[in-house]
Amino acid sequence: MLKLPHHDRYDFSAIESRPIYDWPGGKRLAFYIALNIEHFAFGSGIGMDPTNRSGPQTQRNYAWRDYGNRVGIWRLFRMLDELQLPATVLLNSEVCEHYPPIVARIKQRGDDVIGHGRTNAEALRGLWESDEARLIGDATETIGRHFGRRPTGWMGPAASESAVTPDLLREAGYTHLLEWPHDDQPLWMRTRAGPLLSVPYPLELNDAGNQVARDHSGREFADMIVDQFEQLLEECTARPLVFALSLHGFIVGQPMRYRPLRRAIEHCISHPDRGRVWLTRAGDVAQYCFGLPPGIIPGSGS
Repeated sequence: MLKLPHHDRYDFSAIESRPIYDWPGGKRLAFYIALNIEHFAFGSGIGMDPTNRSGPQTQRNYAWRDYGNRVGIWRLFRMLDELQLPATVLLNSEVCEHYPPIVARIKQRGDDVIGHGRTNAEALRGLWESDEARLIGDATETIGRHFGRRPTGWMGPAASESAVTPDLLREAGYTHLLEWPHDDQPLWMRTRAGPLLSVPYPLELNDAGNQVARDHSGREFADMIVDQFEQLLEECTARPLVFALSLHGFIVGQPMRYRPLRRAIEHCISHPDRGRVWLTRAGDVAQYCFGLPPGIIPGSGS
């Protein structure tokens, strides 16, 4: 039998053969918005650039991404406030040191804060294990110091992992992660230190992949949001599902992309079947799963 390299983090599970459960209040579709708030190195490190995809970092690229923290994220915060929507914030810990008004706004809103590494100018892949553990520890300590509470959820910069990242996260006290876009439901993953919950997070319904990497327009992305929502809302009659939307201030915070984004989100939250939708945060999804009996969430045992 051919043996290919395998992660051994979870077993195969067909979604149609799993136990059925509800989200709080009998809801069937958990809906959360993830705001990526990031800080980048100037002229070095990694980082997307739609106009110079294989070239070195430039001042123009830094300035484009800096727009997100100066302007774009405030447009998204205002939208979420006006629509009375919660959010999950994927936070580079260096944001805490450089942008105090952003930290204050997150605190004011009461958003769920997920550890997102120190900066999106560096990736976890390729680090020695001790260096990666120190990076995770640095990010955890900085966010905890500024917010008065450490994060327990993690999403690495650019969703990057080494072979031991889940192990290091569990050993550092993390309870859930968002780095594996492999399902529409949460599932338990194995680590050398115990179980770690994987909460669905989108690779596809993500403005970075759609509008920077694949050149979709703001209206095309808005149509994808509506189509994803409508399909999952239809399927959630049979089983509970998670709708997650990933946004960056320097991408959809641009005015021409913001307008179709807002219309798409308004469509979702004002849908006639809105009663089946749980407007929530990734951390709340995780907390609810922690309280379900063994055998309900894949990987939780029997």
